[in-house]
Amino acid sequence: MFMKKLSYVFIMTLLIGIFPAQELSAQGKFLRKLKSKAEDKAIEEVFGKDTEDANTGTSNSGNSNSNPNAPTNTRGEGLTTTPPDVIENIDDAGKAFDKKQYVDARFAVRQAILGIELEMGNNVLEGLPEEINGLPYVKDEDMVASTGIGFVGLIIERVYREDDKQFKVTIGNDASMLTAANMYLASGAYATTSDQEYKNVKLGEYRGVIEYDEYSGYQLSVPIGQTSVLVAEGINFENEAEMMSAAESINIDNIKKELGE
Repeated sequence: MFMKKLSYVFIMTLLIGIFPAQELSAQGKFLRKLKSKAEDKAIEEVFGKDTEDANTGTSNSGNSNSNPNAPTNTRGEGLTTTPPDVIENIDDAGKAFDKKQYVDARFAVRQAILGIELEMGNNVLEGLPEEINGLPYVKDEDMVASTGIGFVGLIIERVYREDDKQFKVTIGNDASMLTAANMYLASGAYATTSDQEYKNVKLGEYRGVIEYDEYSGYQLSVPIGQTSVLVAEGINFENEAEMMSAAESINIDNIKKELGE
């Protein structure tokens, strides 16, 4: 009985996200590397280098057969994106822990967290508008990805596009991403060079930093809680006012609610 209680304490403790977040240093252009390998490094720190990447989509290296007569794959629907069953994995983790099968318990806990985070991410997507300033969202490019280790690597993306104009929303429930944004806010960031401009702005009641680059356009970053940050990128927007107007279409309070901020 004691071990049963202990196993569930172990599981629930992990599920509420006690894993240490890895700080991301702010170097180079502001938030240019937000979608870097931060989550992978965090996984290595917590679980070692032998862990698997737990994203909603993975890539593979293709056909490694060097035989010129070997057939090339031309059919197949690919992999399904069914998220892990949270309840089933919690139960599996408890059983594995009771048997002192700690590797299996850890895997099941990570799968449970992954399932929870994917559900949270999809709820956030459902709350985003289908159109922003006349730009329709591109359904096929909606994306939710998670490393499955709890508040270290949940990434949510939606793209709005028409012709050569694009507005992209990225929401990261990631303490390391938030650290980079807060460093700029704390410093009262404002700088102008020949190829970069960034400054503090307000999006409703939230403080953020906006950046403009001649080649990539506008980028707005807004911390929206203890562990979350919103990044909006605008390509071929006429000016800062138009970019901010598009960003105001996003319901930040709803995002915070879905992420539990």
